[in-house]
Amino acid sequence: MTRFLKMFFLLPGMLFFPLEQISGKDVYTLEYSGNRNTLFRNGELLTFAGCVEEVLKHHADYSARDMAELAFHGAFGAGFVSFDRIQQRQMIIDDLASIKASDVPLFEIISPNYCRISLAAWKFHKLPGDWLFNIYCASAEVFPDSGTLYSDYIDIIAGKKPEFSNKLKSAAQSCKAANNPAYRVVSNRYLQVIPVLQMMAQFPEETVCVIAVDGRAASGKTTLSRQLAFITGGGVIHMDDFFLPVEMRTPERLNQPGGNVHYERFKAEVLPKLRSAKAFEYQRFDCSKMELGKMRSVTASRWRIVEGAYSFHPEFGKYADLKVFFDISPAEQIKRIVRRNGERAAAVFSSRWIPLEENYIRSFNIKQKSDIVIGNCN
Repeated sequence: MTRFLKMFFLLPGMLFFPLEQISGKDVYTLEYSGNRNTLFRNGELLTFAGCVEEVLKHHADYSARDMAELAFHGAFGAGFVSFDRIQQRQMIIDDLASIKASDVPLFEIISPNYCRISLAAWKFHKLPGDWLFNIYCASAEVFPDSGTLYSDYIDIIAGKKPEFSNKLKSAAQSCKAANNPAYRVVSNRYLQVIPVLQMMAQFPEETVCVIAVDGRAASGKTTLSRQLAFITGGGVIHMDDFFLPVEMRTPERLNQPGGNVHYERFKAEVLPKLRSAKAFEYQRFDCSKMELGKMRSVTASRWRIVEGAYSFHPEFGKYADLKVFFDISPAEQIKRIVRRNGERAAAVFSSRWIPLEENYIRSFNIKQKSDIVIGNCN
C-alpha cells in the first residue's frame, strides 16, 4: 500500500521542501543556505520562539534546566559533544538497550536547525543503533554563530518564562556534560530519510534488500540516496550511468515510454548482481565524452540503492523490495534545475528530458506503483 508523505528532499544550496511530521499533520518547510535553516510550519515562519511554545505545550512541567538544555541543543546541536566515535557509538547502543520501547513521535523539532530523535521511538520501530549513530555523527558540528544563537535563545526563553530568568544560564552549564539518555539531537536536514529508514528496518535481518528511488528531475533522488548510503552503508547504482548511447537514440526508441535509458545494459550488468551482498562493478556512461567510460564500484552491503529516473522500469521486473518516488511541481522543478545547471540547461530539460520522463511516469503509472511518495506535484 502506497504511503503518501508530503516531503521534499533538500538539494545543495538554498531550497525548500515540505516535510510532514511523521506523527502529526503539520507540514514543515525548510529553507537553508550555508549552515543554518529557516523553518516554516503550514506556510508560516517557525522561529525558535515558536518551537519553545510547542515544547511548553507538550512539556508543561519543564524546569529551568530543561529549558536551558533546549536552548543549548537548539543552537549547538550535537556539536558540543567531545566526539570520541567509539565512545559515542557505545553510548547510543547502551542507551537503546536500557530504554523501554514506546510508540511516541520519532522526533521533536526544537529549533529551525535541530530536532530530538526519541530513543524509545527509535527502538519501537526496530531501527538499528548504528543508523542513528551515523546521523548523529553527521550532525555533530559546531558553527561560528552557535554561541550567539545560544544567548539569543536563552533571552527568548526568559521572555516566555520570566520565572526562569535568573536560573537559565547557570542551569545551562550542566547541559554540556553529556547526552540525555532519552534522545539524541540531530540536524533537521536528516529528517527526510526517516520514513524510508522505517520501512527498510522492517525487512528481515541478513537479507539483501534493494531500494529503488525514482521520480521527477531535480526532486532530490540522488541526495536522498547518498544519505541512505551513508547511514546504512548501502551500495548505490546510478541510473544516469545508463545514459542511452547516441547511436540508439532513434525516433522509434525515444517514442517508447522509458526508452530514454539503456535498460538492456542495466539488465545485463547490474540486475543479476543485486541479490548478492558482494561488491561488484559496472561500466558507467561518460556523458562528457558520450561513450562508455570507467568502471564504477558498488560497495559490499546487504543494502542496494538504485537511484534515478527509470529505476522502476517495467523491463527490470519486480526487482526492488522498496520503491520510493520523488514528486515535485513543474514550477519548483524548473527553479531547481536553473539553480543547479543554469538557464541553458533548464531549457534543454524542459524541451527534451522532462517530456521523456513524464511520458514514462504517465505511461507506466510509476508514481502509483511506489511504496512511498515523497513530495507533491501541487
